[in-house]
Amino acid sequence: MTQIGMLGRSLCGLGLVVGLSGAAQAASPAAEFTVGSPAVAVADPAVPRPSEKACTVELFNDVSFDDFGTRPYSYAPPTGCGTHWKKVVLEADFSVTAGRQFDRTATLWLDGVNLYFGTTQEPSATVSPQWHVERDLTDYSALLRQAGQGQAIIGNLVNGTYTGVIHGSARLVFYPGGGQTDAPDAVYALGADPVGNTTVLNASSDRLAKTFTLPRNVERAYLDVFTQSQGGDEFWYTCVPDAYAAQTFECGGGNFREAEVSIDGQPAGVAPVMPWIYTGGIDPYLWRPTPGVQTLNFMPYRVDLTPFAGLLSDGAPHEVALSVAGAHGYFSATAALLVYRDPQAAQVSGRIVRNTLAGQPPTPTIGSTLATDADGNLSGDVTTQLTRQFTIEGYADTSRGRVRSTVTQTVGFDDTQSFLINASTYDQHTVQLTRVDSLSTRQRGPLAEIYEQHVRYPLDLDYRQLAAADGSLGAAATVRQGQELSTTRSLAGVPLYATRLSNQVEAADTLQFSAAGAFIGHTGQRNTQAYRFDDTLGSCYQASVSSVGGLLSAYTQGQGCPGGSNHLGWFSRPDGAPDSRGQAPF
Repeated sequence: MTQIGMLGRSLCGLGLVVGLSGAAQAASPAAEFTVGSPAVAVADPAVPRPSEKACTVELFNDVSFDDFGTRPYSYAPPTGCGTHWKKVVLEADFSVTAGRQFDRTATLWLDGVNLYFGTTQEPSATVSPQWHVERDLTDYSALLRQAGQGQAIIGNLVNGTYTGVIHGSARLVFYPGGGQTDAPDAVYALGADPVGNTTVLNASSDRLAKTFTLPRNVERAYLDVFTQSQGGDEFWYTCVPDAYAAQTFECGGGNFREAEVSIDGQPAGVAPVMPWIYTGGIDPYLWRPTPGVQTLNFMPYRVDLTPFAGLLSDGAPHEVALSVAGAHGYFSATAALLVYRDPQAAQVSGRIVRNTLAGQPPTPTIGSTLATDADGNLSGDVTTQLTRQFTIEGYADTSRGRVRSTVTQTVGFDDTQSFLINASTYDQHTVQLTRVDSLSTRQRGPLAEIYEQHVRYPLDLDYRQLAAADGSLGAAATVRQGQELSTTRSLAGVPLYATRLSNQVEAADTLQFSAAGAFIGHTGQRNTQAYRFDDTLGSCYQASVSSVGGLLSAYTQGQGCPGGSNHLGWFSRPDGAPDSRGQAPF
């Protein structure tokens, strides 16, 4: 049997270095998209803004990234703009010069706290792509009220082969008028670098940990988590357990990944791992002109640690730690702890009364129907499945009385990888679903506030190599990737606010190689992104972009929204950014 599957892992690297043509040029609002253009075209919404006049603080302007050094900057709060804001938005613009270059990880930091996390668009030999990203940082207002030191990090190799130089600018935009309780009272960085950087987690046992002695009046706490796969884990979603790696020509270590949060060694919550695919991933043509879901702009997952508020308020040091179950070299991780304080109490007391996550290790069930026939042809499935349901409950005695906080979650991971391997074919089809159903309840007496959230990360990846009689080879890839998010907030059984978000990307392309293994072209490139958001207060956003042959072929916006146009309330978070504001102050 010809072992053509070995080429599958190397194609991703090949796409990064051959200077493929047809890269995008610029990211712009849908209204400015031009059919027939190779410009970066994304359907994602911008962060909606209030009507107040904004104040802007520049972080850096037109900085070049051509090595692996950091780019430091100083920050000072805006003058004449107050100290509490309705909205704070990070805006950043990036570009990379025409030539050869890998996709690169990009991060921005302030006093150890992450302000932005994403990756870059790959260039082509003749086209220099540009793109714009935004992140709602309103919940980080406490961090932004004092001066600090930050840095931008985009490690980039530039030499005679890899010629693309990345440039970037970033600023913070403040909209005055926020109330005293709009945002968390404090933001704490996890990690050892006082200015900011990620921590490498090579194995399940590796941890990002920080010990805090918090104020003695914590009444709510949350952890914003980023876990980005890199290195040997970049394509973790295609890996198989070690027992099947050799016969399937795949990476080992399995393909279950989940972020684990602990406090003082006690399991405290979990965060799903998003299967981000970068612009050089699988086949670079797939992502021109539209990258995958969140590729250029990651969103953190927020873990509710409020049941631990009483414990965290006891004046003792407490360790908050993050790890990635299944990490196999490696994940790049960071997290920020967001704390709300009781303004009327010098001391909040309480404890954890139930934690059923403890004692439920993240160990998936593995199954296999792989079989080899008499001719040495392999076919069958490898399945990976894990479902956990847990409840963490605690209470905090606040200035308004005892508040009971309960987090109940069902987390699931379901994956089937189907293989067909013979003398002329290597076909791997991965169907995966990461899911989280959460219910956070805060109750004082008969009054209960409930926040419900449902998260889905579906991934359908079919990768097929077909060898012709003359030894030439075609490598066809089809990717369907999505993010689905719905939330509901209610008080005393009365729904207050609900949202729905759907972000779906579907891409296909076929790479062609000569009998000598040389890349000779590609065919059948197509890509579509469809983005939809609405809420119960009148927000409605719809946009879609489509491409054929690396050029924008169609776009729509506002279809299905009232009046055929998009409308977003300034308070909404249509990008899926987490939001803990608006909760009852009891």
